[in-house]
Amino acid sequence: MARFDTSRHRLALLGTAAALAISLTACTEDTPTADRPTGPDVVTVADMAYSPASVTISPGDTVTWFFDDDRMAHNVVGIDNASSLLHSPMIAAGQFSQTFDDPGTYNYFCTVHPNMTGVVIVR
Repeated sequence: MARFDTSRHRLALLGTAAALAISLTACTEDTPTADRPTGPDVVTVADMAYSPASVTISPGDTVTWFFDDDRMAHNVVGIDNASSLLHSPMIAAGQFSQTFDDPGTYNYFCTVHPNMTGVVIVR
C-alpha cells in the first residue's frame, strides 16, 4: 500500500497555486491610462493599425509607439533604410520609442500583420 506524503502534497499545491496566481496577474495587468504618452510624436498601436500612420518630425526628435490592442501583440520593424533602426519587441501593451537623428523617410510594419504599415518622415 502506497503511503501518502502530506507535506509533499501541500508543497505541490502551494507551488501550483502560486504559479496560477502569477499567471493570472500577468494576464490581467493593464497599462495605466496615466502612462499613455501624448503629443504629436506618439503613434497608437490599436485596432490592427498604427495611428497616425504617418508622422513628420525634425532630426533629433523621438517617436513613441503606444501599444494598446486588447491583448493582440504587434511590433514595429523597419523596412529598407529603417531595418537597422526600428525593431521593437512583440507586445500587446506598453511602449517603444526611437530617436531619429538623420533626415529621411523611415517605413515600418508589423511582422505578424504585414498589412499594418506606417512611416516616419524626418525633415
